[in-house]
Amino acid sequence: MSLPIFVTVALGVFLAGAAFGYFFRKQVVRRRADTIEARLAERLEKVKDEAREIILEAKKKAVETLEEAKDELKQERIQIQKTQERLLKSEAELEERTTRVQEKETQLQEQVEKVNIIKEELETMRQSEVERLEGVAGLSRDAAREELFRRIEDAYKDDLTGALKKLEKEKQETLEKRSWEMMATVMQRLARSNVGEITTSVVPLPNEELKGRIIGREGRNIRHLERLTGVEIIVDEVPEAITLSSFDPVRREIARIALEELVKDGRIQPARIEEKVEEAKKAVVQKIREAGEQAVYDLGILDLPPEIVHLLGRLAFRTSYGQNVLMHSTEVAILAGMLAEELGLNSEIAKKAGLLHDIGKAVDHEIEGTHLELGRKILVKYKVDERVVRSMETHHDDYPVQIPEAYVVNAADAISASRPGARRETLEFYLKRLAELERIANSFEGVEKSYAIQAGREIRVFVAPENVDDYAAIKLARDIAKHIEEELRYPGEIKVTVIRETRAVEFAR
Repeated sequence: MSLPIFVTVALGVFLAGAAFGYFFRKQVVRRRADTIEARLAERLEKVKDEAREIILEAKKKAVETLEEAKDELKQERIQIQKTQERLLKSEAELEERTTRVQEKETQLQEQVEKVNIIKEELETMRQSEVERLEGVAGLSRDAAREELFRRIEDAYKDDLTGALKKLEKEKQETLEKRSWEMMATVMQRLARSNVGEITTSVVPLPNEELKGRIIGREGRNIRHLERLTGVEIIVDEVPEAITLSSFDPVRREIARIALEELVKDGRIQPARIEEKVEEAKKAVVQKIREAGEQAVYDLGILDLPPEIVHLLGRLAFRTSYGQNVLMHSTEVAILAGMLAEELGLNSEIAKKAGLLHDIGKAVDHEIEGTHLELGRKILVKYKVDERVVRSMETHHDDYPVQIPEAYVVNAADAISASRPGARRETLEFYLKRLAELERIANSFEGVEKSYAIQAGREIRVFVAPENVDDYAAIKLARDIAKHIEEELRYPGEIKVTVIRETRAVEFAR
């Protein structure tokens, strides 16, 4: 019985302690809440006081701002009023000036009308006076003027004629003197050497033994090289050297390059010769392109089409009366440019026309027509400036001069061509005769190609073996010889050699 009583007492004590703690904690919390509420109320009062102060400060600033705005508005109204007063005053002054101008215009108009009336009266008086004088003299005004001029002319005819002749002579002398001075100045400014073109090239050899290898067994190597290049190869004249002879500079250059490469290589046989000749042809094409590019670069002409530049390069391997055509064209361009500058003309147009005046000679040996007409067609085709065409087309007097630059180009062409040693006429005739020989041979059916050699004393004709048999080759040689006799004039005799060669080629695979 003692244990339950103890539990009951303990439970009671526990419940009493819990009730006491609850009431004690509630009292503490209430005190803290009262403290916090008092603090909040105090802080709220402070905030309200600060807010009232801010509002009062804002109202004060607003009042000050409003007063400042009123003052500024008042000043602006005063300024606007002053401006209006000035405008009204200016408007009044302008109206006054307008009135005065109108009055002056009216006065001037009245004066003009008075002057016109006076002029009409004077014209009427003058006309009546003239009519009176005509009646007295028995001549009209025009007839009197003509009579007066006739009498003056009769009286001073000799003096006038002499004066005119003197003026004309002095003018002619002045012009000639000026032109000679200008020509001398331009020619002194141009310093170029004269290079006379020849028809041979010399290839040096390291030793004499190479001549036998170049000739080959029974002459097969040298014949093959001559056939491929169309150049005559002279072996025995110069020690340790071989001479190449041809009137065509391109053929001669191809043969020279090919032979030099064969000498370096050391393997000289027909297949190797064909390979080196093809390489030499490509090298010559490259040299032609570089020559054209160098010419336009030296002259500062950089807007020509590439096709024109290539044709200019071909002129490096063309001659005119022994004068290199590209050198001649470059020289004409320089002279024309300087003359144009001296005369105040367009130097660029003159320079281009001088450079391109003989461009037709790059193709005149391949296409029928004069080099002038071919040159005009080339320039028109590639849309070169029309002023350049007009300047270059008159250098042989085939076309009338249309622009002053044409006179400059003609003069420059004449200066370049007429310098002592610049040209050799006999060489030009010789080259033309060789070209005619090849033209006659190539005109026959079955001919593949032909080469004039031995200074024009022999023409070698290569025919297609499938089209020309042995008998036809004999007949062809006789026909060509007869045709040459009828068309050409030449010293001595010309040997016609027709070569018919059959070559069989097969590949082992």
